[in-house]
Amino acid sequence: MLERKQLKGRTQVTFILPEDTPGAPVSVVGDFNDWNPTAHPLQPRGDGTRAATVALPARSTHSFRYLAAGDYWFDEEHADSHDGTNSRLHT
Repeated sequence: MLERKQLKGRTQVTFILPEDTPGAPVSVVGDFNDWNPTAHPLQPRGDGTRAATVALPARSTHSFRYLAAGDYWFDEEHADSHDGTNSRLHT
């Protein structure tokens, strides 16, 4: 799931997954962090989910995916679109 909050000239995007789906550590990787798996690991929250928040330029489009331990890549089913390989996010 994606949550967005508009800030002055930026959009704060929170990437959210259930705590146990998948049952391994997960990071969000994309063109906004040079596909670096250590840049935005999802952290547990008190409501049984885990999340990572990224501030992105407003009115921009970004490619991203989730990367779990064991080199398991997967997409965000609630992304704005998909390009055949990646999830796409429009701020």
